[in-house]
Amino acid sequence: MAEKQSKLKAKVKPKKSVADKEEAKLDLWQQLEVLNENLKQEKDKYLRLFAEFENFKKRTTKERIELFKTAGQEVISSLLPILDDFERAIVQTSDENEIEGFLLINNKLSDVLKSNGLTVTETKVGAAFDAEVHEAITLIPAPEASQKGKIIDVTEKGYQLGDKIIRFPKVVVGQ
Repeated sequence: MAEKQSKLKAKVKPKKSVADKEEAKLDLWQQLEVLNENLKQEKDKYLRLFAEFENFKKRTTKERIELFKTAGQEVISSLLPILDDFERAIVQTSDENEIEGFLLINNKLSDVLKSNGLTVTETKVGAAFDAEVHEAITLIPAPEASQKGKIIDVTEKGYQLGDKIIRFPKVVVGQ
Protein backbone atom coordinates (compact mmCIF):
# COMPACT_ATOMS: atom_id res chain seq x y z
CA MET A 1 0.00 0.00 0.00
CA ALA A 2 2.85 2.33 0.64
CA GLU A 3 3.93 1.67 -2.86
CA LYS A 4 0.50 2.62 -4.21
CA GLN A 5 0.51 5.86 -2.27
CA SER A 6 3.97 6.79 -3.53
CA LYS A 7 2.88 6.02 -7.13
CA LEU A 8 -0.24 8.15 -6.67
CA LYS A 9 1.78 11.01 -5.27
CA ALA A 10 4.17 10.75 -8.22
CA LYS A 11 1.21 10.92 -10.68
CA VAL A 12 -0.56 13.75 -8.90
CA LYS A 13 0.86 17.10 -9.83
CA PRO A 14 1.59 19.40 -7.02
CA LYS A 15 -1.00 22.17 -6.80
CA LYS A 16 0.15 25.58 -7.85
CA SER A 17 -0.54 28.39 -5.56
CA VAL A 18 -2.79 31.27 -6.58
CA ALA A 19 0.24 33.55 -6.82
CA ASP A 20 1.95 31.12 -9.19
CA LYS A 21 -1.16 31.00 -11.39
CA GLU A 22 -1.43 34.80 -11.49
CA GLU A 23 2.25 35.06 -12.34
CA ALA A 24 1.82 32.55 -15.18
CA LYS A 25 -1.18 34.53 -16.50
CA LEU A 26 0.80 37.77 -16.39
CA ASP A 27 3.68 36.08 -18.17
CA LEU A 28 1.32 34.84 -20.93
CA TRP A 29 -0.24 38.30 -21.26
CA GLN A 30 3.20 39.85 -21.60
CA GLN A 31 4.15 37.34 -24.26
CA LEU A 32 0.85 38.01 -26.06
CA GLU A 33 1.46 41.79 -25.96
CA VAL A 34 4.98 41.34 -27.30
CA LEU A 35 3.69 39.12 -30.10
CA ASN A 36 0.93 41.62 -30.93
CA GLU A 37 3.46 44.44 -31.04
CA ASN A 38 5.70 42.39 -33.34
CA LEU A 39 2.70 41.64 -35.55
CA LYS A 40 1.84 45.37 -35.77
CA GLN A 41 5.43 46.20 -36.72
CA GLU A 42 5.52 43.53 -39.40
CA LYS A 43 2.15 44.69 -40.78
CA ASP A 44 3.45 48.26 -40.91
CA LYS A 45 6.62 47.15 -42.71
CA TYR A 46 4.54 45.13 -45.18
CA LEU A 47 2.16 48.02 -45.90
CA ARG A 48 5.04 50.45 -46.41
CA LEU A 49 6.85 48.04 -48.69
CA PHE A 50 3.68 47.40 -50.66
CA ALA A 51 3.01 51.15 -51.04
CA GLU A 52 6.61 51.74 -52.10
CA PHE A 53 6.33 49.00 -54.71
CA GLU A 54 3.07 50.46 -56.06
CA ASN A 55 4.71 53.88 -56.34
CA PHE A 56 7.67 52.30 -58.12
CA LYS A 57 5.35 50.60 -60.62
CA LYS A 58 3.47 53.84 -61.32
CA ARG A 59 6.69 55.82 -61.70
CA THR A 60 8.31 53.31 -64.07
CA THR A 61 5.13 53.05 -66.13
CA LYS A 62 4.98 56.83 -66.43
CA GLU A 63 8.68 57.02 -67.36
CA ARG A 64 8.24 54.28 -69.93
CA ILE A 65 5.29 56.04 -71.57
CA GLU A 66 7.29 59.28 -71.63
CA LEU A 67 10.25 57.47 -73.17
CA PHE A 68 8.08 56.04 -75.95
CA LYS A 69 6.61 59.48 -76.64
CA THR A 70 10.01 61.12 -77.02
CA ALA A 71 12.08 58.18 -78.24
CA GLY A 72 12.92 59.81 -81.56
CA GLN A 73 13.56 63.28 -80.15
CA GLU A 74 17.24 63.36 -81.11
CA VAL A 75 16.59 62.20 -84.67
CA ILE A 76 13.68 64.58 -85.12
CA SER A 77 15.69 67.47 -83.66
CA SER A 78 18.48 66.77 -86.13
CA LEU A 79 15.96 66.87 -89.03
CA LEU A 80 14.54 70.29 -88.09
CA PRO A 81 17.34 72.30 -89.79
CA ILE A 82 16.66 70.35 -93.00
CA LEU A 83 12.99 71.27 -92.76
CA ASP A 84 14.01 74.92 -92.29
CA ASP A 85 16.31 74.74 -95.33
CA PHE A 86 13.46 73.40 -97.46
CA GLU A 87 11.24 76.29 -96.40
CA ARG A 88 13.99 78.82 -97.21
CA ALA A 89 14.61 77.15 -100.59
CA ILE A 90 10.92 77.36 -101.45
CA VAL A 91 10.88 81.08 -100.66
CA GLN A 92 14.13 81.77 -102.60
CA THR A 93 13.40 79.68 -105.71
CA SER A 94 11.66 81.32 -108.65
CA ASP A 95 11.46 78.38 -111.06
CA GLU A 96 8.04 76.67 -110.91
CA ASN A 97 9.45 73.17 -111.55
CA GLU A 98 11.99 73.48 -108.75
CA ILE A 99 9.39 74.83 -106.33
CA GLU A 100 7.15 71.83 -107.02
CA GLY A 101 10.01 69.46 -106.21
CA PHE A 102 10.89 71.31 -103.01
CA LEU A 103 7.23 71.43 -101.99
CA LEU A 104 6.82 67.71 -102.59
CA ILE A 105 9.88 66.77 -100.53
CA ASN A 106 9.02 69.33 -97.83
CA ASN A 107 5.45 67.99 -97.54
CA LYS A 108 6.62 64.37 -97.30
CA LEU A 109 9.20 65.21 -94.64
CA SER A 110 6.64 67.27 -92.70
CA ASP A 111 4.09 64.45 -92.87
CA VAL A 112 6.59 61.89 -91.60
CA LEU A 113 7.58 64.14 -88.71
CA LYS A 114 3.92 64.89 -87.87
CA SER A 115 3.12 61.17 -87.85
CA ASN A 116 5.87 60.79 -85.23
CA GLY A 117 4.27 63.42 -82.97
CA LEU A 118 5.98 66.62 -84.12
CA THR A 119 3.81 69.74 -84.15
CA VAL A 120 4.61 73.36 -84.96
CA THR A 121 4.37 75.73 -82.00
CA GLU A 122 1.82 78.36 -82.98
CA THR A 123 3.39 81.81 -82.77
CA LYS A 124 1.62 84.83 -84.19
CA VAL A 125 2.95 88.30 -84.85
CA GLY A 126 1.28 90.66 -82.39
CA ALA A 127 0.80 88.02 -79.69
CA ALA A 128 2.15 88.63 -76.20
CA PHE A 129 5.70 87.40 -75.57
CA ASP A 130 5.86 84.45 -73.17
CA ALA A 131 9.33 83.43 -71.96
CA GLU A 132 8.04 79.92 -71.21
CA VAL A 133 7.15 79.34 -74.88
CA HIS A 134 9.25 81.79 -76.92
CA GLU A 135 12.92 82.60 -77.25
CA ALA A 136 13.59 86.31 -77.75
CA ILE A 137 16.57 86.81 -80.01
CA THR A 138 16.41 90.59 -79.98
CA LEU A 139 14.47 93.55 -78.63
CA ILE A 140 13.66 96.45 -80.94
CA PRO A 141 11.85 99.70 -80.30
CA ALA A 142 8.14 99.10 -80.84
CA PRO A 143 6.71 100.97 -83.85
CA GLU A 144 3.55 101.62 -81.83
CA ALA A 145 2.95 101.83 -78.09
CA SER A 146 0.47 98.94 -78.31
CA GLN A 147 3.23 96.59 -79.53
CA LYS A 148 5.40 96.84 -76.43
CA GLY A 149 6.02 93.35 -75.05
CA LYS A 150 4.47 91.84 -78.17
CA ILE A 151 6.02 89.69 -80.89
CA ILE A 152 7.08 91.84 -83.85
CA ASP A 153 8.54 89.07 -86.04
CA VAL A 154 9.06 85.28 -85.99
CA THR A 155 12.51 84.39 -87.32
CA GLU A 156 12.37 80.63 -86.75
CA LYS A 157 9.49 78.26 -86.07
CA GLY A 158 9.28 76.32 -82.84
CA TYR A 159 8.40 72.65 -82.56
CA GLN A 160 6.91 70.35 -79.96
CA LEU A 161 7.18 66.59 -79.66
CA GLY A 162 4.05 65.58 -77.81
CA ASP A 163 3.80 68.02 -74.90
CA LYS A 164 7.54 68.72 -74.76
CA ILE A 165 9.01 71.70 -76.57
CA ILE A 166 12.10 70.55 -78.49
CA ARG A 167 12.80 73.91 -80.15
CA PHE A 168 11.51 77.26 -78.99
CA PRO A 169 10.29 79.69 -81.64
CA LYS A 170 12.79 82.51 -82.09
CA VAL A 171 11.07 85.87 -82.06
CA VAL A 172 11.76 89.59 -82.16
CA VAL A 173 10.05 91.47 -79.34
CA GLY A 174 8.98 95.11 -79.24
CA GLN A 175 10.39 97.19 -76.40
